[in-house]
Amino acid sequence: MGYLFTSESVSEGHPDKVADQISDAVLDELLAYDASSKVACETLVTTGQVVLAGEVKSEAYVDLQEVARNVINRIGYTKGEYMFEGNSCGVFSAIHEQSADINRGVEREDPMNQGAGDQGMMFGYATNETENYMPLSLDLAHRILQVLADVRREGKEMTYLRPDSKSQVTIEYNDNGQPVRIDTIVVSTQHDDFVQPVDASAEAQLKADEEMLAVIRKDVIEVLMPRVIASINNEKILALFNEDITYHVNPTGKFVIGGPHGDTGLTGRKIIVDTYGGKGAHGGGAFSGKDPSKVDRSAAYAARHIAKNLVAAGVSDEVLVQVSYAIGVARPINIYVNTYGRSNVKMTDGDIARKVDELFDLRPKAIEDRLKLRNPIYSETAAYGHMGREPQMVTKHFHSRYLSDKVMEVELFTWEKLDYVDKIKAAFGL
Repeated sequence: MGYLFTSESVSEGHPDKVADQISDAVLDELLAYDASSKVACETLVTTGQVVLAGEVKSEAYVDLQEVARNVINRIGYTKGEYMFEGNSCGVFSAIHEQSADINRGVEREDPMNQGAGDQGMMFGYATNETENYMPLSLDLAHRILQVLADVRREGKEMTYLRPDSKSQVTIEYNDNGQPVRIDTIVVSTQHDDFVQPVDASAEAQLKADEEMLAVIRKDVIEVLMPRVIASINNEKILALFNEDITYHVNPTGKFVIGGPHGDTGLTGRKIIVDTYGGKGAHGGGAFSGKDPSKVDRSAAYAARHIAKNLVAAGVSDEVLVQVSYAIGVARPINIYVNTYGRSNVKMTDGDIARKVDELFDLRPKAIEDRLKLRNPIYSETAAYGHMGREPQMVTKHFHSRYLSDKVMEVELFTWEKLDYVDKIKAAFGL
């Protein structure tokens, strides 16, 4: 008998993601002007207020208010009725300098001996059930919200949309772990109060809410989902869509109050959305706002890079990679591989892990260099997942009232590159 598996995603307008995007925008600004910056930036967003806290060691100076307001406006919080608006919200900073006790364990005379910025374990995961080697349920959940954001920004259909939204996709798998159909799709989207009750009675309010919900449900099924399906090029995945999908659209019946006004947002509170949607494992460390000396971030990217290249090379149809560190120590404590019994090579998982250790230098500085992590590449990671994205070169512009403006060409999502497939094939005799 098969099973059902579910993953969720949240939009760029979700309060936790607003916080993530502000933290990563601050990090990018600092790295653009000082690539050696050490940053741990946390953000809290609530009604009309942004609070920044954390530790920074940098030669750069950043206008934190300007950075935060630009992010909020770009997301779409531009109206006072949202009770959180980019040009008028308060921005309070409590950022201070990085602890000297931590810094002494990280920096070394030989950069390659740079110690890990903290202890902990990090995981990378990959599966061949999608073209980007991500779990299908999460990939579809992200896609739904990305298309919904496109619709909102175009302003031609579903013109009542507001920035905050969530999705959830449930996939039915057979006994062999292969997806066979989409069972349930949940879409909750913030919206304008576009139908007003005829009077102040509870009955009139309920009737107005029901009319709004009927419009939103119809548009999700007849406008949004056809665009989502049209964006998919994989015939096997398209075959999973069926007429028996259960749709839950705004299940509470109304979603006008949302964003940071409806729910306080915090950096690092969507780590499962950021990674693998509950598939594989997670070490518990968040990503956004942290420079790459923090292995919570850099080693998680490195582990994903390893896992994706192993699956793409054919070593296994599915793989989990764990790496762990002690603070101030460069070399990882362990490398662990789990192929879930789906390996295609005549080796134990322990043997595969030893090969991985030979192929990949997992010292923090080596990871930084290999994946080009000292560049301002992080704002793009802070919504719709850090994994499964498309590697690409982009030109980024940075404005500073204190320093000269900068234009930089950087490579995004380097950990998604399949640049080790040939090396892995040669090492494993594939």
